[in-house]
Amino acid sequence: MRALTLNPGSSSLKAALVADGEVVRADSWDVTDVATDHDAVRVAFGELGEPEAISVRFVHGGSRPGPVLLDEETLAQLEKLSGLAPLHQPLSLDAARLARGWRPGVPLVGCFDTSFHSGLPAAAARYALPREWTAQGRLRRYGFHGLSCQYAARRCAKLLGSPRARLLCCHIGSGVSVTAIRGERSFDTSMGFTPLDGAVMATRSGSVDPGLLLHVLGTGEIDPAGLADVLYHHSGLAGMTGTSGDLREILAAREAGDEQAAAAVEVFLHRLRREMGAVAMSLDRLDAIVFTGGVAEHRPGLLGELVAGLGLLGVTVDPARVDDEGDRLLSPDGAAVRLFCLRAREELELARGAELLLGASGRLPV
Repeated sequence: MRALTLNPGSSSLKAALVADGEVVRADSWDVTDVATDHDAVRVAFGELGEPEAISVRFVHGGSRPGPVLLDEETLAQLEKLSGLAPLHQPLSLDAARLARGWRPGVPLVGCFDTSFHSGLPAAAARYALPREWTAQGRLRRYGFHGLSCQYAARRCAKLLGSPRARLLCCHIGSGVSVTAIRGERSFDTSMGFTPLDGAVMATRSGSVDPGLLLHVLGTGEIDPAGLADVLYHHSGLAGMTGTSGDLREILAAREAGDEQAAAAVEVFLHRLRREMGAVAMSLDRLDAIVFTGGVAEHRPGLLGELVAGLGLLGVTVDPARVDDEGDRLLSPDGAAVRLFCLRAREELELARGAELLLGASGRLPV
């Protein structure tokens, strides 16, 4: 099956044409708003050819356990989740509606980052809130970066030769999360009800004491909408350094002697290691740690700094392998806990989701 995959991120749109599990063509465009999203999707259709199915990544799918066909009713339901993922959901909705308008006869499939975590154990999914609030199962920990984790779990199972491997998947890009995986299933994850939770990110705060946020609101100097804008767009690395939050810029500033940049990187690494240690406690053993996402793939020096502080997890690293490129083993041969750096291949999971739903023919089974 030939599937066109559309992957809107917080700052870019990635598109790929995948045929029978192999990427035929791929491209990406910077996206900051709906207008540029519209242009990027139009170019994707013009450059990547005619598909038998279109598969769109959504960060938030609620409790949906797998891919679904997207009609206007489903899109309207997904639109109600935009407030829980404001950096991503509106662009995914826009891309899906543009695709429906331009290729109305092609099946349109939605794949969700939250689906991989839909089977989280109750202890990992539940918040300690009044049961009257949580009885409907909506105020729960959803988890994100699921498509990235799903690919990493399948790929790592092949590399380790075991579908029952226990691993940590660390997705390190503009968004950052850590997921504990047992036998290709999510058992715990650092993100929660929204993608704000967990580690420090490019522009997102990560976990903050709710008492601090209540205090800030109580001052009357900011309202809930303003606070949401600060936590999503002006916190994290960006907030600590007064920059865009792009690690390339921050690492260059640190190299030039900027003390604020150096402190921000230390906070970033500390909080990420902290999440890794916490999430690892959901595993009965640790076979491997997988690093994926743009920062993990393209900032080997920073990855080396991160790994150097993970000795408590029984991790050792081969420095020569850290500085290499592409999918690779980072740990020495024979290490008890193997470390991998893998390219994020969400486009393959999007195409796979479409084929699982539609079959190889690209049509729903009768």
